[in-house]
Amino acid sequence: MSGSVTEGRSLADEDPFDGSPVDATATASDTDIEGPLRPKNLREFVGQQRVREQLDLVLSGARLRGQPPDHVLLAGPPGLGKTSLARIIAAELGAAIRLTSGPALERAGDLAAMLSNLVEGDVLFIDEIHRMARPAEEMLYLAMEDFRVDVVVGKGPGATSIPLDIAPFTLVGATTRSGQLTSPLRDRFGFTAHLEFYEPRELARIITRSAAILGIDLEPAGAAEIAGRSRGTPRIANRLLRRVRDFAQVRGDGVVSEQAARDALAVYDVDRLGLDRLDRAVLSALCRSFGGGPVGLTTLAVAVGEEATTVEEVCEPFLVRIGMLARTSRGRIATPAAWEHLGLTPVRDQGTAAGTLFDAE
Repeated sequence: MSGSVTEGRSLADEDPFDGSPVDATATASDTDIEGPLRPKNLREFVGQQRVREQLDLVLSGARLRGQPPDHVLLAGPPGLGKTSLARIIAAELGAAIRLTSGPALERAGDLAAMLSNLVEGDVLFIDEIHRMARPAEEMLYLAMEDFRVDVVVGKGPGATSIPLDIAPFTLVGATTRSGQLTSPLRDRFGFTAHLEFYEPRELARIITRSAAILGIDLEPAGAAEIAGRSRGTPRIANRLLRRVRDFAQVRGDGVVSEQAARDALAVYDVDRLGLDRLDRAVLSALCRSFGGGPVGLTTLAVAVGEEATTVEEVCEPFLVRIGMLARTSRGRIATPAAWEHLGLTPVRDQGTAAGTLFDAE
């Protein structure tokens, strides 16, 4: 196997934020928005320094032994680079990558067909692996450990199990909910990487690299402004960059400056903290309609005209992370930071002044 990590020097020896130039040699494609922006190797991957160092050791050791590395589990919120890391693992190993997702593997036969087509050393990437159907997951256990699957032919008393050897491969699983993985599956991964949210300076470097690839005239202050509103997520940072580019080209001189970024993001309802229209609607309903709570999720969702799952999975994680919303046993509560952000005066004894709780769940 061949790799692109420089020998004799580990990632731990480098500071990824040393201001060194970023490789922007890739070209944009009209048919693939995200593809050209993905880093091609660990050197280009910005942020997640600890994970990069650990992964570098896993891959380098495997190359030295001439064997596929242990199976890798990538865990973390959406948009932090799990798919990019899976592609990088394949690139560093000089191997092909086969991509699928957990929901697509509904039957054991679906997985068996994919595994039987693997070539030795291939990387199989399963996104949202926690959503695999149980029959497919149980077949995966044996494949991960012994590189073998048992295919059942027929039904009832006449059913026959046929063992099928498969080529040694590396499974890379990605999950946004590692707690939903079963213990037998989790234990079969030799290395688990937990991805964290990015710092604004890391996002600024990612935005600068993306701007160079897309041919966007970007000022450092413009990159910093976009980075500060990107929720610590590269996917959001790249999406906001493209929207600011549109604004700068249509209503400005084409340069993404600090002022252009502010004006553009105001048009797209993204405030200085990265809150969008729905985030502010949730906070506004919580504070204005329910006195800061406690209020139940269902009632809060009805108040903003959204599904409860949307509020819980899209809005709440970020609002809780930045300290504007608290989830308690009695319901959701707005923190003092939320009142301050909305320019409101907090209600004393939230939700209890009138002796009322709003559908607490």
